[in-house]
Amino acid sequence: MKTRDFHLPGRSPVYAREGMAATSHPLASVAAIDTLKAGGTAADAAVAAVAVLCVVEPAMTGIGGDCFCLVAKPGQPVWGYNGSGRAAAAVTTEKLLAQGMARKIPATSPHAVTVPGAIEAWDAILKSHGRFGLDRALQAAIGYAESGFVVAPRVGADWSEQVGKLSPHAGSAKYYLPNGKAPAIGSTVKLPALAATMQTIAAGGAKAFYEGAIAEDIAATVRSKGGLLAAEDLAGHRGDIVAPISTNYRGLDIVELPPNTQGLTALVLLNILEQFDVAKLDPSGPERLHLALEAARLAFAVRDTHIADPAAMREPVAGLIAKGFAKKLAGLLDPDKRIAIPKALPPTSDTVYLTVVDRDRTAVSLINSLYSAFGTVICTEKTGIMLHNRGTGFVIEPGHPNTIEPNKRPMHTIIPALAMRNGRCEMPFGVMGADYQPMGHAHFITNMVDYGMDVQAAIDHPRMFYEGEATLVERGIPAATVAGLKARGHDVKPRDAPWGGGQAIVIDWERGALIGGSDPRKDGCALGY
Repeated sequence: MKTRDFHLPGRSPVYAREGMAATSHPLASVAAIDTLKAGGTAADAAVAAVAVLCVVEPAMTGIGGDCFCLVAKPGQPVWGYNGSGRAAAAVTTEKLLAQGMARKIPATSPHAVTVPGAIEAWDAILKSHGRFGLDRALQAAIGYAESGFVVAPRVGADWSEQVGKLSPHAGSAKYYLPNGKAPAIGSTVKLPALAATMQTIAAGGAKAFYEGAIAEDIAATVRSKGGLLAAEDLAGHRGDIVAPISTNYRGLDIVELPPNTQGLTALVLLNILEQFDVAKLDPSGPERLHLALEAARLAFAVRDTHIADPAAMREPVAGLIAKGFAKKLAGLLDPDKRIAIPKALPPTSDTVYLTVVDRDRTAVSLINSLYSAFGTVICTEKTGIMLHNRGTGFVIEPGHPNTIEPNKRPMHTIIPALAMRNGRCEMPFGVMGADYQPMGHAHFITNMVDYGMDVQAAIDHPRMFYEGEATLVERGIPAATVAGLKARGHDVKPRDAPWGGGQAIVIDWERGALIGGSDPRKDGCALGY
């Protein structure tokens, strides 16, 4: 890997030996390291960290969201967990069509609330790979919710943009708009109702969330808004242990979770890029970025056509990630111009990703999300739970594999990942940012594999993606590259916010070192000991 230029702004990768955590908030990274030092595993540390994030990054994630996880233990098969919830048993495509909804469920609709799967997933992760239970793993988060946390810069900036979205809802305004406005950066915020709810979960386990007063409060809140979620839907929720899927990119096995996640999209995208000699292209030049954008547009067309609840998919996953299929897709690309590809992308969203590696070199790759900023902004007044809007991942289209139906899971954007070599985990990684995530995975991996960037430089590198017909670029994209993209038919515009965030930890097996990177687009950091 290349060493960064120390004359220029930026940060070095973090090096350590015993254990490491990389998260989007310093308090979560500290919670993870404290857990490792106390004898916890990477799984214990990851759950402790994500619970903290559900308090201190409330626009991005919460206990009313979903969770996905990959765990790599030396000498064992990779363990995957799908912690996404299902639609209400009473909902159907026909019912929503009758209400006048067309194609998509609005982001703040009560019908966008599927069963929150995060708490059950955390419990399953701890039971399978941890030494501690929820009672211990939640303590740091409870402390911040009860005693208060200081609002970090990116957290505060995101919060301030959501005042209009939060203010019409009683629970959201009550807990997340103190004095009627978003809390200022540097101010202290307390979430007493959420603290009490997490205390109840710590004492009673995951069952305390899915049965009894908390579940009844969630169901009653959603139904009061016109939704169909029932307490019985929560009581019946179970996540699933799943077999991961993978493809090999120039000698590195990239491991993702299967549908209903969009992990398959990242694998299709990498398979397309592998058909080209990417390393010969300028990493920031228009040739590389044009190729990446066009490959992404093809991969997302595959996603929007096929990915759904696995029980509803019509095409086998193996066929969609086959190299031969990617070769056919790559043949459609034109290096000199943008081609016409049909697509239909869901709305952008907010998510947290984290990774932890312990002294035994167990690696956890975990992602937890409310989807859009503050989810549906439907927040329970009694228990202080902000509810996600993962139901917007469905379509409302009879006959489509991803149309909403009773007890069905929507297509999910959040995707943790691992990079493996010869059956051994070389790097847990993830890139946040809704639809951008597969593009982020491919951009990050090609930065490291094709261009030899270190883990931090690969995360830092300027990003671009598309929304509709527009190509939206970060400010770090060179002007000459923007001109080159425009010449190839891209409608290039600057993006107000940067694309997503990311975390990764490289495991250097030969030297016994851990090397962490954390995205400067967020407030977080990698920490090790």
